[in-house]
Parts: sequence; structure tokens; C-alpha cells
Amino acid sequence: MFVLGLTGSIGMGKSSTAAMFREEGIPVHDSDAVVHALYKGGAAPLIEAAFPGTVREGVVDRGLLGARVLDDPAALARLEAIVHPLVAGARHDFLADAAQKGARLVVLDIPLLFETGLDREVDAVVLVSAPETVQKERVGQRPGMTPERLAVILGRQMPDTEKRTRAHFIIDTGRGFDAARQQVRGILRTLAGAPGRY
Repeated sequence: MFVLGLTGSIGMGKSSTAAMFREEGIPVHDSDAVVHALYKGGAAPLIEAAFPGTVREGVVDRGLLGARVLDDPAALARLEAIVHPLVAGARHDFLADAAQKGARLVVLDIPLLFETGLDREVDAVVLVSAPETVQKERVGQRPGMTPERLAVILGRQMPDTEKRTRAHFIIDTGRGFDAARQQVRGILRTLAGAPGRY
């Protein structure tokens, strides 16, 4: 089974691109969706213990938690120590299930793929990218987003220019999503029958 890592900085169109892989029948593991589920379930009591007052009615309040860790590297590291092992377990279960079902190719959608070293655990990396002007326009439309908050988020992410040098494939969503869909299909044609590690 060939394991394809999908990544991209905020506002680049990674979630839309992941949906395109799903539309082509490819199983996709969405790390962000796993985190959302954990915040409503198993991780909530652990996070409340570490960050009192950030859980409301059994669900992590992402706004409160984000405010607590955004400018505090030590707090962010504590949060990651709670969440990352749980996400890794879910990822392992997804891969085992896909292999058992005979999947030939799967996608791991991981926003911080390079930053966390998980690029070493995939067979190839697809980077979703777009011009900086497009990125800032998209991100600026998100509720609660400010230039300062964006700067902090981008400061935690590897620059897009560096990701471009490390990726095996680049999908440019700046030319529109129809063009991106064609790029997705081109990657799948290229990888058809490629041997994987899993």
C-alpha cells in the first residue's frame, strides 16, 4: 500500500484537495478531524486537567484553548504531548484498516507533516500551495482571524518555499479548483501500481 502525505500551510486549499482525493475513491485520514473528535471525547478530560477552564460541557473550547497556548511555546508543547500520541494511534488504526481492506493507496492529511517529521513515515509528499496573495485573501475571510494571529500561525509552520523544495508533488490551487482536481488525477495516474511501504 502506497502512503501519500498531504500537507500545506494555512489557507492553501489543503482540505479542498483532500476532498478531491476522496472523490477519486482514495481513503483519506484527516488529522484535524481526529483532533476535533478527540476534543469532544477522550482528550477533553486530559486537556481540562492540563489547562483548567478550557472545557465546556465536556467539549474543549478551541477559542479558549487557543488563547492559552498560541503565544506560549511551553503550553503548546504540553498540549501536543497530550494530543499527538492519540492522533498517532488513530493514524495507525486507519493504516491497518486500509491495508486489511486491500487499499492500494491512502492519503494522510497532516497540516504539520514536515514540522513533526512525519514526512519520514510516508512514501511521497503532496504539497498544496498557492500564491501568497491568494493565501492571505482566503485566510482573511476566516472568522476571528487577524494579521497578528496569522503571523503567529505562520511562524509555527515551515515556509511554503522550503516545503516546495521537499515535496514530491505540488498542487497549485491558485489556478482554481478545477485545475487542482486535474493535478490530483495526474498524481494518481503517476502513482498507479507504485509499490509502497505498508
